[in-house]
Amino acid sequence: MNKYVKWGVVGTIIAGTAIYLGISTFIPKVNKELEATPVQSKGKQSRDLNVKAVIITESSMSDDFFVSGSIIPDEEVNLTFETAGKITEILFEEGSYVSKGELLAKTNDAPLQAELRKLESQLKLYTDRMHRQNVLLEKEAVSQEAFQEAQTSLAILRAEIDGVKAKIAQTELRAPFDGVIGLRQMSVGSYASSTTTIAKLTKTNRLKLEFAIPERYAGIVVKGTPVKFLVDGDLEERTATIYAIDSDADIDTRSFTVRALYDNKNGKLHPGRYANITLTAQTFMNAISVPSQAIVSEMGVDKVFLYKGGKAVPAEIKKGLRNEANVQVLDGLAVGDTVIVSGTMQLRTGQKVILDNIK
Repeated sequence: MNKYVKWGVVGTIIAGTAIYLGISTFIPKVNKELEATPVQSKGKQSRDLNVKAVIITESSMSDDFFVSGSIIPDEEVNLTFETAGKITEILFEEGSYVSKGELLAKTNDAPLQAELRKLESQLKLYTDRMHRQNVLLEKEAVSQEAFQEAQTSLAILRAEIDGVKAKIAQTELRAPFDGVIGLRQMSVGSYASSTTTIAKLTKTNRLKLEFAIPERYAGIVVKGTPVKFLVDGDLEERTATIYAIDSDADIDTRSFTVRALYDNKNGKLHPGRYANITLTAQTFMNAISVPSQAIVSEMGVDKVFLYKGGKAVPAEIKKGLRNEANVQVLDGLAVGDTVIVSGTMQLRTGQKVILDNIK
C-alpha cells in the first residue's frame, strides 16, 4: 500500500469518528430541549373541554300538538217545500240574514184557501147547533144521544179546518233557525217537488271546528278542553272549546274525530275554511326538564352529564314529556343540578371541563 492510499484511509477514519461524536452529543441535547418545550402543557389543555351548561329549575311544561281541521257551520239545511207545487212567491234576498220562522217562499195554495173558507163558514152553524142541543138537553127536550151527535159534528168540523190549515202551512217555506241564506236555486213560476232545493240556510253566529286527534290522547283530551286556531290570511288567534268527541276511533287512521264550538257573533269567519289548530293535552306545573341535546342514549339507557367540581359526572335519567326544545325528566335530576348541554358526545366520566357560561 503506497503512502497516499494509507493517508486516505486514515483521513476517512478520523472524519467518521468526528461525525459520530458530534451526532452523539447533539441528539441528547435536542431531546432535552424538546422535553423543555410546552408540549406537555398543550396536551393537558386538550383534556379540558369547554362546555355550556344550565342550572335545573322547576317550570311549567305543556304537551302541545298541532293538527289541521275545518270550520263547519253550527247548523245547515237545504230548504225544501213539504209538498209539491208551483212557486208563487220568493220573499228572501240571497246572502241575507233571516230569522227563525220568517216566511221565505210560497207555493200555490188557492184551492186550500177556498176549502178553508168553506169549512170556516160552517163553523158558526155547527157551534150554534151544539149550544141549542145543550139547552134542550138541560130541559130534557132532547136525548143525550142527539146532543153528542151535535158535539161530535162540531169536533169533526174543527179537525177538518185544522187539517186544511196544516196543508196550507206545507205550502209555506219558513226559516227553521236564524242564519244566512245562500243563493236561490229556483224562480217564481217554477214547479218544486218535495226534493227540490230552493236555497241553503246556514247558522253562522256560532261555528264548529272539526279535527282529529291521535288515539294516544283518548281520555286526556276531554269535553271543555280549549283549543287555539288560526285561519289562512288572518293572524288573529282564536279560541274554541271542545264539546264532543266521537265514540270510537277511525280504524284506518287510529284517530278520534273531535268538534269544538267557536262564538262567531261578529260573523267574521265563514264555514268551509281551513284551520291550523294548537291543542294542549296536559300541563305539568312543576316539571324538571333539560334541553334535548343534553341527553345521551347508550344501550337503551338515557343519561346526562352533570358538572361537579370541574368534572363531567354521568347521571342516568328517566324521560317523560317531550316538546320542541326540552325533555321532561321524571327521575335522576334535582333542582339546582348543573347539566352540561354542549359537547356531550365528547364527554367521558371524570373528564375535566370548563364552563363557558351558565344559563
